[in-house]
Amino acid sequence: MAEIDISKLTKLYYSIGELAKMLDVNASLLRFWEKEFDFQVGKKNAKGNRMYGIKEIAFINHVYQLVKIQGFTLEGAKQQLKLNKPTTAHNKQKKHQELIDRLESIKERLISLKTW
Repeated sequence: MAEIDISKLTKLYYSIGELAKMLDVNASLLRFWEKEFDFQVGKKNAKGNRMYGIKEIAFINHVYQLVKIQGFTLEGAKQQLKLNKPTTAHNKQKKHQELIDRLESIKERLISLKTW
């Protein structure tokens, strides 16, 4: 079982197949969780395939941790998500740090390309 390291993601959007492969689960499970946990996929491509952004991946990663790693039932995971819902200030701080980490990662890649 795998956990996704959000800071190591390099693309803005990932297909459902890519995300399923990262978590080593079936794509049908991700579609099920989408309905069960009532979240919207940020984008669909021209064919109508789901494209998951960082925000959705982070949420799915959290659901994965609760259900697959910690062994919560779906109802238990839903309750846990409600209990652990961070405050808006915490969300802003977390997003700010994630953005800084992502920019640092891009900077490192650009520097390595420049010296290559």
